[in-house]
Amino acid sequence: MPAPAALKNQLSRQADLLIAGLLVGIVLLIIIPMPPRALDFLLALSITSGLVILLVTMFTTDPLQFSVFPALLLVTTLYRLALNISSTRLILGQAYAGNVIDAFGHFVAGGNYVVGFIVFIIITVIQFAVITSGAGRVAEVAARFTLDAMPGKQMSIDAEFNAGLITEAEARERRKRLQQEADFYGAMDGASKFVRGDAIAGIIITLINIVGGLAVGTLQRGMPVAEALRTYTVLTIGDGLVAQVPSVLISTAAGILVTRATSDYSFGLDLSRQFTSFPRVLYVAAGILFVLGCIPAMPNILFLSLAGISFWAGHSLVRQKEREEAKAVEARARRQAEQARREPENVATYFQVDPLQIELGYNLIQLADEAQGGDLLPRLAAMRRQCALELGIYVRPIRVRDNLQLPPNAYVFRLRGEQAASGELLPGYYLAMDPTGQFTDVKGIPTTEPTFGLPAWWVPPGERERLEMAGLTVVDPSTVLVTHLTEFIKAHAHELLGRQETKELIEAIKEKDPAVVEELVPNLLTLGEVQKVLQNLLRERVPLRDLVTVLEALADGARISRDPDFLTEHARSALARTISRLYLTPEKKLAVITLHPRLEQAVADSVQQTQVGAYPVLEPGLAKRIVERLREQAEKMSMRGLAPVVLCSPRIRLPFRRLIERSLPAVAVISLNEVMHGVEIEVMGTVSVE
Repeated sequence: MPAPAALKNQLSRQADLLIAGLLVGIVLLIIIPMPPRALDFLLALSITSGLVILLVTMFTTDPLQFSVFPALLLVTTLYRLALNISSTRLILGQAYAGNVIDAFGHFVAGGNYVVGFIVFIIITVIQFAVITSGAGRVAEVAARFTLDAMPGKQMSIDAEFNAGLITEAEARERRKRLQQEADFYGAMDGASKFVRGDAIAGIIITLINIVGGLAVGTLQRGMPVAEALRTYTVLTIGDGLVAQVPSVLISTAAGILVTRATSDYSFGLDLSRQFTSFPRVLYVAAGILFVLGCIPAMPNILFLSLAGISFWAGHSLVRQKEREEAKAVEARARRQAEQARREPENVATYFQVDPLQIELGYNLIQLADEAQGGDLLPRLAAMRRQCALELGIYVRPIRVRDNLQLPPNAYVFRLRGEQAASGELLPGYYLAMDPTGQFTDVKGIPTTEPTFGLPAWWVPPGERERLEMAGLTVVDPSTVLVTHLTEFIKAHAHELLGRQETKELIEAIKEKDPAVVEELVPNLLTLGEVQKVLQNLLRERVPLRDLVTVLEALADGARISRDPDFLTEHARSALARTISRLYLTPEKKLAVITLHPRLEQAVADSVQQTQVGAYPVLEPGLAKRIVERLREQAEKMSMRGLAPVVLCSPRIRLPFRRLIERSLPAVAVISLNEVMHGVEIEVMGTVSVE
């Protein structure tokens, strides 16, 4: 006896001959009379084949996995019609067609041929008008859409092949599959006509069997009309039901096959996964069933039981879903931890430095925590908008982080990763400052205001109102930090303006004034050269709000020289109105400190060109006396509430500014070209070294 594996291989090699023999055997069933026992076996085989075909369609994940279905549909239809002919021959010839038909006629129909006939008609109508018609329409539409989409899909395959994304074998396989898909849906559209014809043939055969059986029973067998009608009708109905059961199974399989989309799971798994994806729907159903169960005319116990079952099922599914989500999160965390442990360390992040960063001590974290009433983050956003309005620059988002290595009440400003400024705050207290310096009755902790270095006190909230009424300035810790940061940004704006920020400013101007940008960059100046000029302006706190004027001045000056110092002075002259208004007094006057002509000449004679610009090279003692005399004049102006401004000739403005910027960074230096026409100049003092 051959082994099962060898028998399977032998059957596989002879499958084409076996199928051909079966088809010939089906045709012979139409001609050769069948005994009742053989008919019973063949009818049971028909029901089994229909059940197997239905189950196969339930487990397919792609319609093309069962691409033989259209041809199989024709074969099974022919098989059922052959069995109908054989059963008709037995019914009319022997008034008996085997146990299967007899069982369906008496048990399924309940022995009542009227009931059986109605059941048969209903099954036939369902199959003909619902299942077969719908499946045929779906197959027709799918075939049409597949054919319409074929050119686009073929072009997509060709494009992927030309781009090297797929190999030639993969492209050939995809084209073949595309053709098979079109052929399959086209064949299914035609195969649905077989089932429709089978249903019609079943009705006709049933009517013929009833009429023919009545004639044979009464005329040939001498049976009473009532007995003949009952006998042949029951047998005919049994025959029709036996034929319709596998027909309905196969029609249902056809409908499932053409209506399913390609999926990674079988029909049953897809149905269970998708149906249980919305467990809260069962809560709604339970509520509706509960309301129905409370209606007196309804079967209360039934509906209330269904409501309880629906609620329990929904609750179970929700709990199960929560557990699955928790397991998924835990598994994801484990995978990430394992991946982080196995993968090499990514050091690229260590080379990314924030332009500006704030580090807070432990006690100051509450200032940035909105849950604890902190308002630091909204204030930082407002401060960035203020910088854009006043300076005309874009300050990138500021990173705020805690640093446990700092003292609890300390904060640090980091510029490009390096500490540039620091201060201390006292949460729960207010900072009180006396502008006059004469008020001494302050009950608080002495300190120094971090922005301007003025003496101040940390006072409790109860002292705030009294001190404000006395004329002192009282602010909260967040305001102190934001004020310090604002002045810090103004002082270091030129360091925050990189090439990327410069490009973004120019792109913003290009949207409304493209002519000046297209003329300047990159035809006359590079992006880096424009950046240097803008940095020089910001270094002396000249705002860039009127950037169009600056770019136009650069476009005019670049035709003469591309030296950054020359271009900076040319741009400052174009911004005369802006610069003058920065230092006007409330009386609309420009209070300035002038330089003695001999001093101007000495500075002009000492200017030397270096790689980083023009610098005055003076004797150290002379430079020291100039700074000291200028400091005296600047202090006099500050005591009068005026910003110290030096007015000099254009040729020495920049060198003189570089001479004093380290010692007197708060003293502004402007030239006569930067004074707006019509502004009255008031000289507050003159610097001379004689």
